[in-house]
Amino acid sequence: MTQPVRLERRGAVALLTLDRPQVLNALDRATLEALRAHAVTLAGDASLRAVVVTGEGRAFAAGADIAEMRGLDALGGAAFSRLGHEALAALEALAVPTIAAVNGFALGGGCELACACDWIYASGKARFGQPEVSLGLVPGFGGTSRLLRRVGVAWAKELVLSGEAIDADTALRIGLANRVFAPEELLPAALGAAQTIAQRGPFAVAQAKRILHEGQDADLRTANALEQQAFGVVFASADRAEGMDAFLEKRTPKFEGR
Repeated sequence: MTQPVRLERRGAVALLTLDRPQVLNALDRATLEALRAHAVTLAGDASLRAVVVTGEGRAFAAGADIAEMRGLDALGGAAFSRLGHEALAALEALAVPTIAAVNGFALGGGCELACACDWIYASGKARFGQPEVSLGLVPGFGGTSRLLRRVGVAWAKELVLSGEAIDADTALRIGLANRVFAPEELLPAALGAAQTIAQRGPFAVAQAKRILHEGQDADLRTANALEQQAFGVVFASADRAEGMDAFLEKRTPKFEGR
């Protein structure tokens, strides 16, 4: 039986591929549960350095599975939303950087999944949107929170309240996507960025990701205090000593993640 999400390793990089192309990788319970399970597995892998998330076929994820949601009542809808939040929160909480390689449609839950990653690379064919109001729904997997923090309140309101989709160039312009690539260049670019991260000091990368995440909602004084604390912590690491020694000795560092 085909799994809804494939997990492959490319050295120190994990590639998660949504694999339901016949339904444009719609997010049903099984897919969300698989994403959550993979995130838990990856969280315990000390050799992991970065994660790339993409979709099979012509979609990243065209949204939550409407056919499955159609029969839900209020309690069932709340439970489905909770599962989506749990899966995306598990991915977001990974200590290593995560990159969404958005190859096509990223609508509704697909856009929310992309926003749960640290940054987004998009194919020129990608389309982003939160079309839930067109179905009499509201975003259920973080579309009113993560999207707002990424693009600002005005663009978040336009996307969520109009239900209209935007193309890759617009996503780039408003800060939703970091970069746009030709379709055939997208996945190599995302994997290349992940491999670059894999060469950096993993302990420092994890600390930097943590303080960026925690500091984004903090006042400036608190955010600066988090940075100062982390700066001291990395000075106690073996990676810091190795990195500085390698720089002074003009050689490539051999980081161990401690």
